[in-house]
Amino acid sequence: MERLFDGAEEPGGADVGARSQAARNAPLATRMRPRSLDEFVGQERLLHAGSPLRRAIEEGTPHSMILHGPPGTGKTTLARLVAEASNAAFEEESAVQAGRAEVRAVIERARHRLGTTGTKTIFFLDEIHRFNKAQQDALLPAVEEGLITLIGATTENPYFEVNSALLSRTHVYELEALGATDLHGLLERAVQTGACGPDVEVSPEALDFLAERSGGDARTALNGLELACSVAASEPDSASDGDARIVTLAHAEDALQRRALLYDRQADRHYDTISAWIKATRGSDPDASLYYLAVMIEGGEDPRFIVRRMVVLASEDIGNADPQALTVATATAEAVEHVGMPECQFALAQAAIYLSLAPKSDAAKRAIGAAREHIRERGAEPPPSQLRSSTRSSRDYDNPHNRPGHISPQELMPDSAIGQRFYTPDEAEAALKARLEEIRRARGRG
Repeated sequence: MERLFDGAEEPGGADVGARSQAARNAPLATRMRPRSLDEFVGQERLLHAGSPLRRAIEEGTPHSMILHGPPGTGKTTLARLVAEASNAAFEEESAVQAGRAEVRAVIERARHRLGTTGTKTIFFLDEIHRFNKAQQDALLPAVEEGLITLIGATTENPYFEVNSALLSRTHVYELEALGATDLHGLLERAVQTGACGPDVEVSPEALDFLAERSGGDARTALNGLELACSVAASEPDSASDGDARIVTLAHAEDALQRRALLYDRQADRHYDTISAWIKATRGSDPDASLYYLAVMIEGGEDPRFIVRRMVVLASEDIGNADPQALTVATATAEAVEHVGMPECQFALAQAAIYLSLAPKSDAAKRAIGAAREHIRERGAEPPPSQLRSSTRSSRDYDNPHNRPGHISPQELMPDSAIGQRFYTPDEAEAALKARLEEIRRARGRG
């Protein structure tokens, strides 16, 4: 079968040495690719004992699947582990470069293998969402006939990007961005296996930074480590003979082209920064709002935490001065759930700008606060009899739709609350203020 790992040891042959040399020269992320589930990092939710995906690997019984998740979370590695465990031939294409002709060639080779040696074929199609409908449809007969076991990988939501006919014949697995702890363990393992060379050591600060700031992407973390080690090893020798060169935080920052942030999602700075964002947005400063938004994104803040505060601010600080603000905020929350990071940063930025520039009013906040304070102090009375749900009460109800202007003078408050006014529009709600005054006059309550 086609080898999954270049340079895998085989007995004899001049080409084996060449492959082994190529493997040693491969990028660190390739050299550190797990060869077994024991080496695989993260995705515990999908790979727990007895899970369908784990059983497919452990028992060598692959099934067609779509692996959906951010870059560097193990989609390609899982596909290779599935193929290796099943002793199947492994064909790999990228939908960015392949077309229907390449797909037909893969299917023909799979047909030939199955007919001559009985060997099954796993077809790994990266970026499957890049295939159009016709290209995806070309895969259907081969999947249905069992000529190939399809493993598609995508960073996009497959329910939007993959044909329903193909989805119905596959199992969708959603991979999650790796946590900092997972990445830290992976980086430590790379260092222990000599990834940085014999005379280079990596400082704990550099490892922490690479683990925290790689966006849950193992490939980014390992590439950053490799570059940082290379830079440290190539610097003029300032150490004493026999002393190791140290990969510092500065090396790691330069490797990722990012700067370390004093930001901890569990510490005070987490709350200080969201507080600063709220106050900057309430203060109608879009640049300051974007600044604190960027601090949170760069610090690895959960975008769902950010967008929840946007929804709250839309009602608490803008309210009916611009009711569209709540629509924008809730649409942003939906975008965050559907798209995820990094792409949802654009929706967050759009919302931050809109909320900053929207007219501000806290009248809705003050109104519900006043109403709740009244209830806490005086208790809640039953509604007036004409507003209750009984048949007799409904006969006493003066339906405003039967009145000119759809306004009835009937009292709607309980006796103890008659005359109470909780809502006081401010200058940003001029149209609502005028409408409220008009209604009150028409109801005889001016």
